[in-house]
Amino acid sequence: MATDVVELILADHRRFEELFRALRDRTSDRGALLGELSALLVAHAEAEESEVYPALRRFKKVDDDEIDHGAEEHAEGHQALLSLLEVRDTASQEWEDKLEDLVKALSHHVDEEERTILNDARDTVPDQRRAELGKAFTKARGDRLNADCGSITHVRTLVNTP
Repeated sequence: MATDVVELILADHRRFEELFRALRDRTSDRGALLGELSALLVAHAEAEESEVYPALRRFKKVDDDEIDHGAEEHAEGHQALLSLLEVRDTASQEWEDKLEDLVKALSHHVDEEERTILNDARDTVPDQRRAELGKAFTKARGDRLNADCGSITHVRTLVNTP
């Protein structure tokens, strides 16, 4: 199992993409898939913000503005996620529209984060430190998943906290 924080984050990004493809399939169990996506997305963002982003600020070649922007995009993603979670009918056009809003927001964030923060981290942060960050990220993400962080109640709290 990978311990490099960059590889772990990239693996989550690929899982988001898989879940989006499955969520677009009208024959899938959209409710269950959305529950998985919500939990993973929130746990991932919270683990990045608590463990990874603060540590990366210490490296000169990792742009602090990009880290701040990444956190802002997490907040935008949480808002789009909440909008989707609030739609009850997974077969409705409203649900489809909200899903596409979430896909657009998250795809934009993933692309930017991979091109800037993660590439800089791969080039700048020593292997051992990336492994340490990977362990901290994995633990924080697991703790958040165990705390039911993807529940609509928790997502509402994230969105409504200034």
